[in-house]
Order: sequence, then C-alpha cells, then structure tokens
Amino acid sequence: MSDPTFLIRLAEDDDDFILGLVPRFVDFHLPAWRKRHECIDGIRKDLSRHLDEQPANSFLFVAEDDDGEPVGFIHLQKTQDYFTGRINCHISDVAVAQSHEGKGVGRALLDHAETWAREHRCHLITLAVFPGNERARKIYEEAGFGADLLRLAKPVR
Repeated sequence: MSDPTFLIRLAEDDDDFILGLVPRFVDFHLPAWRKRHECIDGIRKDLSRHLDEQPANSFLFVAEDDDGEPVGFIHLQKTQDYFTGRINCHISDVAVAQSHEGKGVGRALLDHAETWAREHRCHLITLAVFPGNERARKIYEEAGFGADLLRLAKPVR
C-alpha cells in the first residue's frame, strides 16, 4: 500500500473550512484556568484576521485529498528569534478534519512546513501546544520537534 499524497496549496476562499476546524484546537483537557469558549473565540478571531488582512508574514496552506476536498490546514508565520535575531518559521495553527485523522494529513502538513521553512532560509521551526494535547505532542515529537522554551502560567487572583 502506498502512502497517501495530498495537494498542499495556499488558502484562497477556504475561510469556512479553516474556521470550521477551530473547535479541534480545544478537543482535549485544557489547563483549569482556560475556558474552552474563550480559546475558540480567540483562535477564530486571530485566524479571521489573518484570512482577511493577509499580513506579509502570515501564510495559510490547505491540504486537499485526491478528490480536491480540503482535509487540513497549516498556518505559518515568519518570526524573529529572540536570542539570535535569525528568521524562524512558527507554526501558528495546524488542524486536520476529524474524518481524515490518522491518514497522514498532519504529517504532510508538517513536511510542507519544513520544506517551506528551508526555502525561506528559516533557522528554526517553532510551535506551541497545550500540555493536554497528547496526540499532537506525540506527532510533533515523532516529527523531530523538541522542547526549546517552556512557558509556565499562573492565574492572578
């Protein structure tokens, strides 16, 4: 059996598909101080802004299956490394349609991000993930990602 291939292209009129996947970003145990609806609203607002304004450092890509149906997306941003000043590629968002989980879409999107980062002479590829998102953390670790900085939080009461 051969590995599935996906066409990965720049997002065009894919707002509904991309925004429809936003609830997937909180489909696991969140830290006690995070409210699911606030996370969804914040992610949706940020993605909508990037889709509408198309900032110069923001790139959204959509993965399609053999039938041309969108099955996932990745949002890349060029950032500047705090320590070195070099350009990095930050994976701001990545999501796969539930119907295509486990079919290699996420891996194809991560591979695309790495190729894109290499082509744009990025030094690192970075991302952030909630500790409770164990499935994503496993995929990222299998793809070669490791801890760089650890962000800790404490609610102020």
